Amino acid sequence: MDMDKLVSLCKRRGFIFPSSEIYGGINGFWDYGPLGVELKRNIKEAWWKDNISGHDAFEVASDAPSAFDMVGLDCAIIMNPKVWEASGHVGGFSDPMVDCKTDGCKGRFRSDHLATSACPLKPSKAPGEFEKCELTEARAFNLMFETNIGAVVEDASKAYLRPETAQGIFVNFKNVCDTGRVKLPFGIGQVGKSFRNEITPRNFIFRSREFEQMEIEFFCRPEEASAWYAFWRKRRFQWYIDHGLRGDRLVLRDHDPEELAFYSTATADIEYAFPFGVSELEGIAHRGDYDLNQHIKFSGKDLSYFDEERKQRFIPHVIEPSAGADRATLAFLCEAYVEDEVGGETRTVMKLHPRLAPIKAAIFPLVKKDGMPERALAVYRDLKRHFNVFYDEKGAIGRRYRRQDEAGTPFCVTIDGQTATDGTLTIRDRDSCRQWRSPAARVVETLRDLIEGRVAAGGEAPQSDHASTNAD
Repeated sequence: MDMDKLVSLCKRRGFIFPSSEIYGGINGFWDYGPLGVELKRNIKEAWWKDNISGHDAFEVASDAPSAFDMVGLDCAIIMNPKVWEASGHVGGFSDPMVDCKTDGCKGRFRSDHLATSACPLKPSKAPGEFEKCELTEARAFNLMFETNIGAVVEDASKAYLRPETAQGIFVNFKNVCDTGRVKLPFGIGQVGKSFRNEITPRNFIFRSREFEQMEIEFFCRPEEASAWYAFWRKRRFQWYIDHGLRGDRLVLRDHDPEELAFYSTATADIEYAFPFGVSELEGIAHRGDYDLNQHIKFSGKDLSYFDEERKQRFIPHVIEPSAGADRATLAFLCEAYVEDEVGGETRTVMKLHPRLAPIKAAIFPLVKKDGMPERALAVYRDLKRHFNVFYDEKGAIGRRYRRQDEAGTPFCVTIDGQTATDGTLTIRDRDSCRQWRSPAARVVETLRDLIEGRVAAGGEAPQSDHASTNAD
């Protein structure tokens, strides 16, 4: 697909806007519009329901070593700076950076990415290859955003915006054990904002300076960690397929031994074939007992776990599935973007999974007379109590369909002349453009069954009197 077309559609239809656009924008920051905020919220809620709130602690999945608990947290964005000393971010969370001192350029680049970067003055060449380039020596560039707490700016007031959500989970491990009535194995999930002062934000919302993560820290006995790693590796990969990403565009790539962090015994990346290349959506890492041990060392607190049944005390091992909500949003947008032909005309349609679609259904009166708007509004208000739906009575029915196709709305509901006589309405499927009649009295149940996949789009009743090629 054409990435420029997707970015244009996202701006035009209200998915994503450049942040502070009326002031010229700010690199690496994005605002989610009316459709984008609903899409991203649906992705986060689907992740939370499937992994945290909807999880059955007593059910043993066919490929899980045992039943397990899942609970959630929402930790502060600003934490005690010692947290980041313990995690290694203060001392080691930096990238090698070079600056270009050439007048008219003043570019900044990661020194290990020079070969894949473009010179601002000569885009056909990499920085340093153009004869006018004047690059500095590489130096460390800390990726954390600094801030200050209190009225006086001094070293003692220095703090950081969190660069990841994981550490909030680790430092609350004992609190959860003491209050959550959980026992190993169990997981703690968190969805929240993180901030990294990226040198070169790029590829739309894929790499930005403010982003949102969906992370799990799964605590288990050391001898069971490898089995749990295999479980989460498989489960998280399948989640993306279940929500519409094609298997031939997804890659589950295991890290080579030289890629692994010194404390990790195994890591796999779920990667997606974006238009700009295959890049990471989520990482699943076997982190051992490194993180808890680091916080024991720096805080002096006992973060061990006592197994009442086995009468054992030990430091749990951790499996970490860490996903990016913004990257997932971009992947689902890329996958959904389709240009096809209907009735001899080209249309742009966003084929989002119904569970993720910002608007679940649009409700139309066929014409603005004969009581159709009143009946359509009654259906709209009935559905609005259960789903995010949209009402539209402006323009030809075909144009209204096209507007909803671009918004990714999976179903359109039309009230026409037949509705008054037999109490049925027309439902139109976004992807196939198929239309069928359904009882108006059951529209809530019908739409819920369609969204949740309990029934397929279609019906045995004949199409409505407006379901012609010209109308669609």
